[in-house]
Amino acid sequence: MSRTVLLATTALLMTAAATGAQAQAPAPQSAPQAEAGQQGVLVFEPAFFADQNPTTALDMVNRIPGFSVVDGDGSRGFEGSVGNVLVNGSRPASKNDSGSNVLGRTLASNVSRIELIRGGAPGIDMQGFSVVVNVITLTQSSQQTIVTGNAVLFEGGQDVYGGSIQFTAKDGDRSWGFTLSDGLSMSDSNGVGPVIRRDAAGTVIRDESFFNDQSGGGQSIRLNYADAFMGGKIDLTGRYGQNDFNNINLQTSPTVRRESRYGEEGTSGEFGAVYTRPLGSRFNLETRFIHEFSEFEGVSTNRTSLGGVDSPEQRFTSDGEASETILRGLVRFEQTPSMTWEFGGEVAYNMLETEQAFTIGGTPVPLPSASVTVEETRGELFGKGTWRVRDDLTLEGGLRLEDSTISQSGDADQEKSFFFAKPRLLATWTPMANTQFRVRLEREVGQLDFGDFAASADLDEENVFGGNIDLEPEQRWISELTFERRFWGDGIVSIGLRHDEITDAIDVIPLDGGLSAVGNIGDATLDQLALNVTVPMDRFGFTGGRLGFRNTWNHTEVTDPTTGETRPISNVRASQAVLSVSQDIASWKLQWGGAYIPLLGQTGYDPDFKSAWRGRDYFEFWTEYKPTPTLSIRAQINIWDNFDIERTAYADRLTRPISYIETRAIDPRTFYQIRLRKTF
Repeated sequence: MSRTVLLATTALLMTAAATGAQAQAPAPQSAPQAEAGQQGVLVFEPAFFADQNPTTALDMVNRIPGFSVVDGDGSRGFEGSVGNVLVNGSRPASKNDSGSNVLGRTLASNVSRIELIRGGAPGIDMQGFSVVVNVITLTQSSQQTIVTGNAVLFEGGQDVYGGSIQFTAKDGDRSWGFTLSDGLSMSDSNGVGPVIRRDAAGTVIRDESFFNDQSGGGQSIRLNYADAFMGGKIDLTGRYGQNDFNNINLQTSPTVRRESRYGEEGTSGEFGAVYTRPLGSRFNLETRFIHEFSEFEGVSTNRTSLGGVDSPEQRFTSDGEASETILRGLVRFEQTPSMTWEFGGEVAYNMLETEQAFTIGGTPVPLPSASVTVEETRGELFGKGTWRVRDDLTLEGGLRLEDSTISQSGDADQEKSFFFAKPRLLATWTPMANTQFRVRLEREVGQLDFGDFAASADLDEENVFGGNIDLEPEQRWISELTFERRFWGDGIVSIGLRHDEITDAIDVIPLDGGLSAVGNIGDATLDQLALNVTVPMDRFGFTGGRLGFRNTWNHTEVTDPTTGETRPISNVRASQAVLSVSQDIASWKLQWGGAYIPLLGQTGYDPDFKSAWRGRDYFEFWTEYKPTPTLSIRAQINIWDNFDIERTAYADRLTRPISYIETRAIDPRTFYQIRLRKTF
């Protein structure tokens, strides 16, 4: 498993052109067309992507205007936790074999067409998304190998390297393949800078230099197999891998050294199977089995030396294992070409067993819920209907009934049962092929993070968290309205308004003994405005160019459990605008692009601390050259000026006088990324 900590979320970015390049007029693109009788479905033929010379199906999907790949949030269960990519009408056999993984090992030459489904369509499982893509592949026999090498090079930091070999073969209904991967882990906030701590009067009580670095990686193997089976089709996938991650934070002055380290290593694996078959002319069956497992070990240490005298070492250790097993089945009934029904159920078993220990100078410090086993059994029944009322109007309605029991044993024994009804209504009106309105009303219920039931630590922030045995899932009633207008082939403007009424909001609560824990803090609200604009620039003389802007403005309110005052929900970003420019230069076999984030950041609230980080002037520039249809070379540079952290500590929880304010002004390292990809 690999991990990437990109605080600026630079996956939003697009492409731009080499200085002094004379762009030549590209061949005309094939504009997307509405599927016959379904204005909410746009079909992109391979000709639409010709100027980009895509290597894989993922390159093609990433080029669809107004669409971003989502691979799922990794939460427990299948319903509602997987991504927005389908291949031949189905999702991958395993949650961790994500849509982007499947598309990344599918050559562009094997893609027949791509359907952009906006608002739902009969026979398509939207899984809670308003927009999904369905990639239709050719049935021709083929063999292909994709070899990729990656490098991330940091100025003054730890360089990391990775790569993969992907082999896929196809012969009629049968396909098989493997992926050998050496992943990498990194953070774009690595850097150096001063750490200054002031007391309530503003007097400097700490002035030190700061250094941090994070890196890691993982190796894995994945096998895939699909074939006709017992009148239908079976898809199988299996994976096994190991991973590691390391982090160091160092503060120094002529008389002080403070060193915090964190290291984690583990193994994980999975097996997934999907069996589909027709049950007559209008009925189809889908049965899915998934089993995932992992083992992990982590160690956090904090050492301080003042004037050459070492303080007792703080040490937090954690090791354990986790697993998830899911069995799911559904029957899809096509009553008419415009009306489809789905009925099914899902059962799941989840488990986390973990042991933690905290010592200071070798002396154990008791923690609540340091040794726990958390188990969940969950069942869900669901039904959904999709009705294309007219060519320009589609309605989707559904209901999920979830019943679960979560038990905890070890340092605390407790069992809780939950029942939730989760209705959903989505209406999509497409008065013309390029204009669409979508309305969504839905109740969502979050999945609890089992790790929150157990103790944890952030020794760099001088914070130790206790476990919380009383957690309950967060529930949201969501109301959403989206307007989308497409123009000039590549152009799109999308405006979304959303309001969430939140019950049992999850944040941080106070515990006895000066500890904190993740817990429920009551009712909350979210108001959101989302804007996404892409403007093709050919008619303005910037041939093959595009300008983009996107942002999501969030306003949240919740009552603080310590102060009783109204404040935002922790770590919800209020705004993060992205400006982008890109260009395809077909005659040079080149694409380039850049993006700029002027401001980013978020604030977290703890009973004893308030911690906020802010970043400014984040730039990303990249170019990709494809000298042949089977070879691509991509280079990228990431630069940003400042990454500031401000931490306010309070002397007590009752009157909350300021104990100190600490600021870290980090200068993040510039880093370069190089990717070489060859297909055979």
